[in-house]
Amino acid sequence: MSFPESNLTYKILKAATEGNYAVPAFNVYNTDALLGAIRAAEELNAPCMVEVFPWSLHFQGGEFIRFAAEACHNAKVPIALHLDHCLEEEDINTALELPFDSIMVDAGTSDPDTNIAFVASVVGRAAAKGITIEAEMGRINGSEDGLPPVNMEELYTDPEYAAEFMTRTGAHFLAPSFGNVHGPYPEGGPLKYWQLDRIAKIKELCPSEIPLVIHGTNPIVQQLIDKMINLGARKINMNRNLYVYYRKFLAENSETLEMTKLQEGAVEAFKKGAMEGLRITHCDGKYIK
Repeated sequence: MSFPESNLTYKILKAATEGNYAVPAFNVYNTDALLGAIRAAEELNAPCMVEVFPWSLHFQGGEFIRFAAEACHNAKVPIALHLDHCLEEEDINTALELPFDSIMVDAGTSDPDTNIAFVASVVGRAAAKGITIEAEMGRINGSEDGLPPVNMEELYTDPEYAAEFMTRTGAHFLAPSFGNVHGPYPEGGPLKYWQLDRIAKIKELCPSEIPLVIHGTNPIVQQLIDKMINLGARKINMNRNLYVYYRKFLAENSETLEMTKLQEGAVEAFKKGAMEGLRITHCDGKYIK
């Protein structure tokens, strides 16, 4: 099978497109979350994705990435390993030597031509490694762990330019900016800020095979996720909302449980949040051998 059809992320999102559902991409920071995500997906027979930030490349190193990839790829269901928001060329160089299935190349703060040139330069190199590329067009405001805040007026994705952007870069997945925000939203939340008409126009003008990726989903609003899926969203990033049960468990038990029991309970707590994410995106039960 030729690239990109041979790529695991591509296959997972293609199946989601054909089945009209989405898959969550779980941001993980340690083995508790990694194992919790995998066990949730296995229990619900659901394909999904696990993703890390460049922070993991520096703090945990390649050994953690290789462990995470092996754990994902040996799961009973399809689970791809993704690198989220890779801004620095040095980090991209490192990532291309590691077993990622896909990488988000984040040049959204640059001017359009610079963004296109940078993304296109990575797409060719990544293809030689069998890795697909997610790109951001426009700029999604806010900040996440390990990423700098952006002190600039929001730059929304121009639907008229989206198709040209994807064609010129050769990227496989598009993360549009449509009022979504990394981290907590201002008053009114996603219901107030998400521009569904912009997403609909982007999907209309972009090639039909391009899956859309949704960042900035905290808090989760089920009705918006359902609308996004119907508008072509196939990858839904999840971060802070996954850790509610996990943080609560650690806060209540870290001083009393032995470390083995604390870790076992922490994995189960994260698993609970991950199972909610799998059901929210309607990918539970979708894996058929």
